[in-house]
Amino acid sequence: MARITANDLRDHVSLEKREEIDDGYGGVVGQWVPQFERNACILLSKGGETVIAARLQSVQPALIIVRYDAETATINAAWRLIETRSGTIYNIRTSADMERRSRFITMLCESGVAT
Repeated sequence: MARITANDLRDHVSLEKREEIDDGYGGVVGQWVPQFERNACILLSKGGETVIAARLQSVQPALIIVRYDAETATINAAWRLIETRSGTIYNIRTSADMERRSRFITMLCESGVAT
């Protein structure tokens, strides 16, 4: 992967975390709560198809890179990411500081799969 610079962070994304809220009947309901927004670099990979609920479903993997800070360091696979311009929802599969230099967080994400 080529070196990422501030100029490459052209996309705008919103990150959400699922929180469980009491439904008033003794159960809990999961609700996505926005956490913060960041500029990002979205690198789409070759897409494919997978079987979900006995149907073929298209899946679009992507590497999404954001700047490292105290908030982005808390991102994990329980979160999701929304590209604000197109509204595309990505499920985060992994999130790590790949360079181990506290500059960028790289997330392996997929769109087109169940959240």
